[in-house]
Amino acid sequence: MNLSKSKILQPVQKKLGHTNIILVGMMGAGKTTIGKALANSLGKEFIDSDHEIQDRTGVKIPVIFEIEGEAGFRKRESEVLAELVKKSNIVLATGGGAVLSRENRQILRRGGIVIYLRASVNDLYRRTRYDKNRPLLQTQNLFARLSELYVQRDALYREAAHVIIDSGKQGVRFLVQKLINKLISIDFNTIMQNNNKNAMQTITVDFTPSSEKRSYSIHIGHGILQQVDLIVSCLPQKRVAIVSNTTIAPLYLDNLRAALEKQGVITVSIILPDGEAHKNWETLNLIFDALLKNHCERNTAILALGGGVIGDLTGFAAATYLRGVPFIQIPTTLLAQVDSSVGGKTGINHPLGKNMIGAFYQPRMVLADSATLNTLPDRELRAGFAEIIKYGLIRDPAFFDWLERNMHRLLARDPVTLNEAIQRSCENKAEIVAADEKEEGVRALLNLGHTFGHAIENGMGYGVWLHGEAVAAGIVLAADLSRRMNLISEADVSRIRKIFLQAGLPVVAPRMPPEKYLQLMMLDKKVDAGRARFIVLNRIGEAVMRADISPAILNETILACMSDE
Repeated sequence: MNLSKSKILQPVQKKLGHTNIILVGMMGAGKTTIGKALANSLGKEFIDSDHEIQDRTGVKIPVIFEIEGEAGFRKRESEVLAELVKKSNIVLATGGGAVLSRENRQILRRGGIVIYLRASVNDLYRRTRYDKNRPLLQTQNLFARLSELYVQRDALYREAAHVIIDSGKQGVRFLVQKLINKLISIDFNTIMQNNNKNAMQTITVDFTPSSEKRSYSIHIGHGILQQVDLIVSCLPQKRVAIVSNTTIAPLYLDNLRAALEKQGVITVSIILPDGEAHKNWETLNLIFDALLKNHCERNTAILALGGGVIGDLTGFAAATYLRGVPFIQIPTTLLAQVDSSVGGKTGINHPLGKNMIGAFYQPRMVLADSATLNTLPDRELRAGFAEIIKYGLIRDPAFFDWLERNMHRLLARDPVTLNEAIQRSCENKAEIVAADEKEEGVRALLNLGHTFGHAIENGMGYGVWLHGEAVAAGIVLAADLSRRMNLISEADVSRIRKIFLQAGLPVVAPRMPPEKYLQLMMLDKKVDAGRARFIVLNRIGEAVMRADISPAILNETILACMSDE
């Protein structure tokens, strides 16, 4: 390298340090050719993930496809990518399908600066039409196949990328210089911060088949509580009541009020006592008293700033005050972010049963800031994992596998991993809620473990066991019941127990007379025509509701899963 070239490259080399550069894009986009030249210019090591797979297996990619199929190859690809991004000071060229896995996209973004080399289908066709080493392109109509893959993958490349460069027909030297200029100009600190904390993701709960316009957004991210423009955009008037509790209000209320007031929004604060024991008529009336005293109108939105108790109380108040006012969920516990804030279930407890009085009432929006979990006690954080694990068990076995691999990161409060778990949980719940808003069918499956769990909460006294703790023990009971019904194996039950133990959650039920359990479970909302209905597992990833369960088998299950103490 001559002296003048060295001086040109010094700023970008200093800025990048040992940070990895990761290239994504379609087959034929030039990742290998441009990657080698870029690595040479920046003094980094070049690695091609496809070549790495071939070196490790000793066979070429087409042979792997032939023997193991695309699924086998993708598994090898994910394993290799997870290892390679742990290196430093590399330029990594990835395979064209590396972005198909959400987990891979997250891995790549955490691993360095991701650059999408974008090329037109015409250019891709010109570069690959004689290539016999790409299994997915061995077809009679190559142009149509490239067009199909481009449509399928372009959005995923853009989602994964920090930088997009059109490779087009420019020469390699020109493109490398273009990339270097881009790397010099980007806000490197912001990119690395987003790598560590994850950008905001938005999920829609879509009720579009309905004639009413009730679809809403769930915004998920780290540090997004101050993005009050998201809140303001949902307000029918610039006046809100914020309901919180004595634990959360000192942490977040003043900053939220100040940010809203900067946007011209007038705020009324309503502070409630903290805890499940206060989820009752008396506390609900405190909200009504404050709303009436402050002359809150039908267009005054109510914001729920807190955990599941605050969300349920506020939602029920919103559903009934003036026969319905807008409300927004701002959940600050993991359990609320992944479950109770989404779907419109609101309500209060009664001495004879949990959540027996309430309404289905959808929020205008949900704002889930994972940074609020930094102040969450460990016990409350662990309680949230019960609902997350539930989604994997009832409908998403791949998510369950992911949770087994990543539970240690979740317990360590890794922001990216937490955001991923929150997002995938909300995606699962949003799909179910949109299909069955009022629990007339598939939505009941979300209650896996809850019939047992609610009996535990009620029988022990509200607040003694956290909801997530009771659900964890309840799911283990439901798994054991499923095994006794010959639906799942003992190995499945052991696997379920193990993940709850990993999460630090109870896997045995508290000691109560079996007849007490049975009595309390008859207060469950799923009881129909005097018969208790239970959610059981056909397999990990598939749940079903059953009513043909004898008291004898329930009694056996309870006795087998109860604590000795």
